Amino acid sequence: MIKILFVCHGNICRSPMAEFVMKDYAAKEGVADRLYIASAATSSEEIWGGRGNPVYPPAKRIMKQHGISCEGKRAYQIQRQDYAHYDMIIGMDSENLYNLRRLSGGDPEGKISLLMDYTDRPGNVADPWYTGDFEATWRDVTEGCSGLLRYLIDNGMID
Repeated sequence: MIKILFVCHGNICRSPMAEFVMKDYAAKEGVADRLYIASAATSSEEIWGGRGNPVYPPAKRIMKQHGISCEGKRAYQIQRQDYAHYDMIIGMDSENLYNLRRLSGGDPEGKISLLMDYTDRPGNVADPWYTGDFEATWRDVTEGCSGLLRYLIDNGMID
């Protein structure tokens, strides 16, 4: 089983979108039982009193428009031990990568990458927190998750 952790700043927009899109794609491809998929934040901003905030309503809405539920998801902050637990840790932008590498001591096992690295246009996933453009984020996330799933299949990591 391949364990994948999607990470963004607060775990209320981009990384939950990636988590649930990837779960949906894996189910449709018939490989959901070969993947463990979760998401987390690099920041504690969306964690209050030990309990994470739910997915941001516009992110939840766009997923629902596409038939994907994220019900029950709450923000979770990545912990140092998560590095050992996951096979792939996938950030949404370069700031996430910086924070992830700092947390993991420089990524000694080469587990950290950007979601858009699995597409024909590497770079950052559009951040809707600042732009309000959840459609652009949706396009990036779906393209990235599709590319990631194809990468896993084409490289024999899942069959």
